[in-house]
Formats: sequence, structure tokens, C-alpha cells
Amino acid sequence: MLSPLFKPVAFTDCPGWENDSQLEAFQAFARSAVRVLEKPYKSGSLGISFAALAPIFADSRETLVENDDQARRFFEKWFCPARIENPDMGHGFVTGFYEPEVIASPVRTERYTVPFLCRPDDLVDVNDGNRPSGLDPYFAFARQTPAGLAEYLDRAAIESGALDGQNLEIAFVENLVDAFFIHVQGAARLKMTDGRLRRITYAAKTGHRFTGIGKILLDRGEIPLDKMSMQAIRTWLADNPDQVQTLLWNNRSYIFFREAAVDDATLGPIAAAKVPLTGGRSLAVDRLLHTFGTPFYISAPALKAFGGDGFARLMIAQDTGSAIVGPARGDLFAGSGDAAGDIAGGIRHDAVFYALVPRSLLAGQA
Repeated sequence: MLSPLFKPVAFTDCPGWENDSQLEAFQAFARSAVRVLEKPYKSGSLGISFAALAPIFADSRETLVENDDQARRFFEKWFCPARIENPDMGHGFVTGFYEPEVIASPVRTERYTVPFLCRPDDLVDVNDGNRPSGLDPYFAFARQTPAGLAEYLDRAAIESGALDGQNLEIAFVENLVDAFFIHVQGAARLKMTDGRLRRITYAAKTGHRFTGIGKILLDRGEIPLDKMSMQAIRTWLADNPDQVQTLLWNNRSYIFFREAAVDDATLGPIAAAKVPLTGGRSLAVDRLLHTFGTPFYISAPALKAFGGDGFARLMIAQDTGSAIVGPARGDLFAGSGDAAGDIAGGIRHDAVFYALVPRSLLAGQA
């Protein structure tokens, strides 16, 4: 059953709908349509089921769409927009993320000393079936020890060398802060010193809760709320090098990576929906509530970072994140590289979310 949080409206009620370049959104949607041939997406609890999306995915695989008008007609044929009522704030909220690009070495050198690690052998997935008594229910990972499963090592322990000697290193970068922000983003392109372009992406994590260092600096009064951004955090870290390590270790969560192919340099990393992300068109959502592949039209008039008079775009749900919680909460993928980082780092905006609901659900047919 469709959640009452969805309030159906007309496409004409979606600000800027006619002006959006929706071919890019269709292309992102079509990538998910191909992916689900291998494995269907899990349905979110708010009622936009994979079963309702499946015939739309199938039609996108068989329909030639070459321009914005054709893309718009496709979405209008199959969907009806529904404003999402946020019971907590009354409005939605968006942030941004991107794929960093950094110079890296395949081996440790005097200059390149900060490693990215692959998943260690003693890291175990945890669920209700094997969770030991006393382990925080939040933890989805644990450490296999002779005495059983236990809380895994945290960032401070790992960065102090607790996993040294296990040959887990994928590559090395020069700057601890660069590495930390790549952990936050969960993926990166590595411009290798030997001329190759490599990509790393999320493989697993220690399981500890994420602690945002921006909030710590905000609570301390180091950066005011109206100035808070990734760029502001980086500037503070550069100005206070003696405090960097201690501050970063407040975030006990540590990410392990795996190497991924760079098949198309114009696209982002393959994320939770198992398709490469599209800059300016892929959206991270609360995957417990929403179904991957669902289109969302997002209006954020105060958001100017993408250009134009404000943000009004059709996005496709193709990723998730531990901080993305709630029905009208999203993380906008800005793309790859420094320019995308400049965009993503300044996004903290109120927004109106319109989910595109399959018409079959509104007609009571699915």
C-alpha cells in the first residue's frame, strides 16, 4: 500500500518541470533498468514497489529516447508526481557527495604513506542470526576472534598500525585529510604515479557509527553554521595541523575498499544500486523507505551550485548512505573530481521532494 506521505499532484505543480533536461535522467534510469535483469531491487517500505517499477524498466529497455521531450513524455506516461510530506520538518533536505580524484602511488614511499586498505579476513558480516550478546545492534560488521565475534578495531587503532603486515594496502596517498574525505565519500579515482587511472569503491567498514567532524567543529564554535562546508572544514584542518589527527579519530568508523574498473570516465563509481552514478542525476536515498530506480523531482530554489537560478531536476535513486535517513532526505551526486567536490561541499539546502509514483499504484492495480 502506498504511504499517505505521498500527496499526488500534477506535473505542472512541479516547479521548472518543463525546463529540465530529462534525457540525462532517462539515461540514468535506463542503466538501472538493465541492472535489474540480473537481480531485482528490494522494495522500500513506503510502497513504491519493485513490482510496480518492473514494467516501466522493461519499457525503457525497448523505447528509443533521444532527446529531452521524448524523455519527458516517457516519465509522464508512466508516472504521476507526489509531493512527499515530511512529518519531522515539513520540508525536505539535500546534501551533496562526489567522487574525489587524488594522486596515488601503488607502493609506499617516503612521500606516499597513507594507505587505502582492502577488507581484512577477520571482518565478518553480522546479522540477527550470528550477533553475539552485548554487541551494539547498530553494528553490521564484527571481528572474528578465537573467543567469538567482537567489536572491530576503530579508526584510531587501524591508523596506528593495528592491521599492518597483512598486505591489505591497495594504494597510498600523500595526505591524511585527502584519505579521510575519500572515506567519507566512499569512493575515489586514483591518478597513479605510474600513469594509470584506477578507481576504489566501498567494500565494507568497521561498523562503528559515523561521526561528522563538521558537527564537532560547529559545536566547538570553530566554524559558524552559515559558513559550514567541506571547503571550510578543509581550511580549518590546514590551519590547525597539530589538531588534525585527534579530530579525525573522533570518527571511529573506518572504510575498507575494493578496486573497481573505470569503464567510462564520464560516469561515477558503481554504487549501492549496482550501476555507475551519473553526475547531477543520481540520488542517494533512505533505502529502507525507497526503492532504487525510483525517479524523484527535487526543487531547491536556493541551491545555485549546479548553475542556473536554482535546483529543479529529475533525479534517480541509485545510492544510499548512513546519514541519509527519512522520506524527504537526499544526497545529490555532483560528479567526479575537484570541480564536483566544490559543488558537493556547499550543498546543505531545504528542498521539496516529488516522488514519481507509478500510475498503476495510484490506480490500485499493483
